[in-house]
Amino acid sequence: MPDFELGDALTAEQRAFLDTHGFIRFKGFAGRDTVRSLIEEVEDIDRRLVREGRTHVNGVPLLFGVRKDGSRYIQRMVFASLFGERLGAFLRDDRFRAVLDVAGPGYRIAERERDGLVINHYRHEEGSTYQRLGWHTDSLRDVFYLEKPRRYLNVGFYLDDSPLSKGGVRLLPSSHEQGLFSMLTRKAYFLDHRPDPEEYALEAEAGDLTIHDGRIWHRVAQATATGDASQRRVMYLPLMTGPLKPKHEGSPTPLYFRLKRLAGY
Repeated sequence: MPDFELGDALTAEQRAFLDTHGFIRFKGFAGRDTVRSLIEEVEDIDRRLVREGRTHVNGVPLLFGVRKDGSRYIQRMVFASLFGERLGAFLRDDRFRAVLDVAGPGYRIAERERDGLVINHYRHEEGSTYQRLGWHTDSLRDVFYLEKPRRYLNVGFYLDDSPLSKGGVRLLPSSHEQGLFSMLTRKAYFLDHRPDPEEYALEAEAGDLTIHDGRIWHRVAQATATGDASQRRVMYLPLMTGPLKPKHEGSPTPLYFRLKRLAGY
């Protein structure tokens, strides 16, 4: 993959790459000092939510792991920016306007919608319940919300380096162009972890930004490294269009998460 950098707007080459392949990576979106500051806040939020005994935020379940000493930590944190000033400020970075522009007219950062800002914390060790994730498309959620699957973009920001030894995202390039039938049936959602001969391994470094189309087939491979060497944390924020549908503490848990629970997540 070319080493793209994100400026005030995506170039014609960058737009064409995203449209053709369904994903793109921008190197060095933020420096290491910014990354360290965000990690500090994420870890503070983690301790706070565990201490408060939270199991859901705005109806969306949190996913927990257990350390060797028996303490719990959050492996899938949702609506994270609602709990941290630094995370909220990060989402207001002017450069996200370039991402919103390529998404299309009327798109917004869905900070209070769907799952809000999600932070995935993968570790390969005993006690970790989030070590890998089977094949899926993000657009399946549209079906469970009784909506027609549509184009939307998921933006990922890496808090840790993500070499092949940490597993990481595997994508099927251009699969976002598929029809609805293929989107629903090409893979067994979340249950199928098998490598695909056509998959692309997305490597990244801390501070990199990625974008993938919600309709693309992708999975998260398990790390070959273990313990601290396997730690991989990525923040994801969805870009949404259409009517504003903010979540609140009284929001019900979407049926989509029942499917994930059946698959062991």
